[in-house]
Amino acid sequence: MEDSARAKQYHRTRRILGVAAFVLDALVLAVLLASAWSIWMRDVAERLAVHPPLALLVYLLLFGVVIKTVGLPLDYVRGFRLEHRYGLSNLKLGGWIKDQLKGVLVGGALAALGLECLYATMRLWPAQWWIISATVFVGFFVLLANLAPVLIFPLFFKFKPLENPTLTERLLELSRRAGTHVHGVFEWKLSEKSKKANAALVGLGNTRRIILADTLLERFNDDEVEAVLAHELGHHVHRHMTLGLVLQAGATYLGFFLVDAVLNRFSNAFGFRGLADFANLPLLVLVGTALSLVLLAPVNALSRSMERQADAYALRSIHDRSAFISSMEKLAELNLAETQPPAWIEFIFHSHPSLEKRIASAREFPE
Repeated sequence: MEDSARAKQYHRTRRILGVAAFVLDALVLAVLLASAWSIWMRDVAERLAVHPPLALLVYLLLFGVVIKTVGLPLDYVRGFRLEHRYGLSNLKLGGWIKDQLKGVLVGGALAALGLECLYATMRLWPAQWWIISATVFVGFFVLLANLAPVLIFPLFFKFKPLENPTLTERLLELSRRAGTHVHGVFEWKLSEKSKKANAALVGLGNTRRIILADTLLERFNDDEVEAVLAHELGHHVHRHMTLGLVLQAGATYLGFFLVDAVLNRFSNAFGFRGLADFANLPLLVLVGTALSLVLLAPVNALSRSMERQADAYALRSIHDRSAFISSMEKLAELNLAETQPPAWIEFIFHSHPSLEKRIASAREFPE
């Protein structure tokens, strides 16, 4: 498959904007530290609220306003202008703004809850705070994976039971063969916002369900839909979600351990009053950002390995490999995918093997 100049330019621009956003966020955090603005915001918060949890909320509001205001122009270019320029978005500006506000409210509430817990443990158990906080955060990740399909996703998208009993039963049978129980197959109204197509197996336990974008259902035949879902079920069969949660837990414990070491080492240098001084939040975030940057390439390499396993499972589970190949080709077209990225780009940034490699593997897969 030969990438069009349009697809290459789209992904090149996305990468440039993504790196620019990353660098801008890091610079803002560094400025907040070096200029002592973070300490100034803490002092303002403490004048407005006496109790530490309330003062932290005020500080987080100020911190969030600074971060969001500085990053908003790039968010607009990346999330709205670029997608419209390449004909991938159906969102009007008002809808995009509405989604941004929802994201700020939901993300802000979750962040505030997590940080209140984190700084409370710092105040109460300064020696063990990082172990306690990491354990709480890991539990929260599991809870969120369970509740997201029923509490968070519906805030941003509409879902309804799939109105195709033949395809529904076919996908449920595919799920049963994979050894997983799903609580329904749902049509995901993605077309209200995007021209892209997708499908997923989401949730845990009693919230696990199959979601199929209406853009996918419109363009894909039943064999191709089955091939796409068989790939998603391959992740379940190989326990990739469990592995992902284990790795997330490991990274969380490592991250909090490094934060504890850095805060203990540099708090005095930046004028903080100790571990539980929430003016250190920019430094805390910078440590997490640095760790995520270090882990980016190895995590993506592992992810590509898991994607190849899921592809192999899909090819063993369906009757005709041509359905898998045509589904990949249609996804490439609808999502303006970069099917032949440069090797170094794929190594660092891509969580999936290139579509060219996936299709080549499917053609060579034993019958």
